[in-house]
Amino acid sequence: MIVFDLCCAAGDHRFEAWFASSESFAEQQARGLIGCPICGDSDVKKAVMAPRVGAKSNRSSAVPAKPVDASAPGEISPEMVRKVVAEIAAKQAEMLPQSRWVGRDFANAARAMHEGRAAEDLIHGQASPEEAQELRDDGIAAMPLLVPIVPPDAIN
Repeated sequence: MIVFDLCCAAGDHRFEAWFASSESFAEQQARGLIGCPICGDSDVKKAVMAPRVGAKSNRSSAVPAKPVDASAPGEISPEMVRKVVAEIAAKQAEMLPQSRWVGRDFANAARAMHEGRAAEDLIHGQASPEEAQELRDDGIAAMPLLVPIVPPDAIN
């Protein structure tokens, strides 16, 4: 596995993502399968990143970390994280009622719509990691809900 710092073209948002290899990143990028988690832009490129280099073995003490200035440009404060998570949860709560619950049949329903065997519709449901990977491999757009939900059939 390899981790890359990525950046979208639309909002210059930086985020990191894990890939099986550099080739896997290039393939997913070419197919437009990588999107910015903040704005959804699929024009994503690798951002400049510092290499991870281990400390020298003869080094006697670690250099103390600089305190993070939450007001510095590019720094993310805990308040900003809480705000973004709250916005994601609110948007998800707004979108779910417009979407149809398909339960464990999510992968089949998504594939049927992709192949034209079913009408396009907004759906949500459950898929195993293997099913989700097969959808991605076949170029079928699907993503996990960022805020967990209780399936409708499990609500009292």
